[in-house]
Amino acid sequence: MAKIEVRPIGRTGLTTSLIGFGALEIGRDWGVGNASERTRPSEDDAGKTLHAVLDLGITLIDTASAYHRSEERIGQSLHGRRKEFVLATKCGEHNNEPETFYDFSFDAIRRSIDTSLRLLKTDIIDILQIHFGPNPDKVLDDGECVGAMKEARAAGKVRFLGASVDGPVLSRCIATGDFDMVQVGYSLLHQGEAERIAEARRRGMGVFIRSGLGGGWLTSSALRVKRKDRPPGVNELLDLCAGDTELLTSLALHFLAQNEGISSVLVGSKSVDHVKKAIILLAMPVDEDLLAKAERVVRKA
Repeated sequence: MAKIEVRPIGRTGLTTSLIGFGALEIGRDWGVGNASERTRPSEDDAGKTLHAVLDLGITLIDTASAYHRSEERIGQSLHGRRKEFVLATKCGEHNNEPETFYDFSFDAIRRSIDTSLRLLKTDIIDILQIHFGPNPDKVLDDGECVGAMKEARAAGKVRFLGASVDGPVLSRCIATGDFDMVQVGYSLLHQGEAERIAEARRRGMGVFIRSGLGGGWLTSSALRVKRKDRPPGVNELLDLCAGDTELLTSLALHFLAQNEGISSVLVGSKSVDHVKKAIILLAMPVDEDLLAKAERVVRKA
């Protein structure tokens, strides 16, 4: 198996594999397709996937309370391998299976952190991120969530603080100085956060990427949807790749990898096969001219 590049997580002193594992789908029903395709795997299959991910050389696992049984399954399966990976989770959006709810009050965040520690079977969370909801500015204005996170850090329950958000609130989080990293939605298809990623890097912050494959539009999943129903840029990219979705996914991954401000790209899946494919495609050389054309095609779409 190809070796995965290792990058620093900003100024934290932690490092991570360029491909990280997003643990949403191992704990919560999610995705596209019919009910069986959206259903989370069994506990046994989830455990096998988690172990296989570490065996591939991935050293970052990103989860959240809102991912239903994800934290619990990570704790059950990987407590004996805890030193092998950076553990990132989130607070603010809480599990109430089959739903979730938001509560950013001091006491709710404090309880959530303790619950995450218990479920994850760990003494310390490496990175704790705010899982923002409908009114992120109010969360920052109130200050209770960040206050509880800082208390947990002072108590040795958390190493570093982060925020998972996009847009103007992302700029605000970068500017506060309260956070060591941010998690950002960014891809070849959606390039809008490029300057904010650059600003985070200038400030010594780590950056995790979610939706790096455009929510599935930069994979073979795009072919399941009629041409007329695809988002802007997707048809243009498919045409550029002559319909080769493996090439499209490769371009999408290399687009992210060329950005030195990105610490890790989160790849989420129920199956380790998708993660393996990402590692293989990223290790293969890419046509730089074709990649540049792909970037321009999206900007014009």
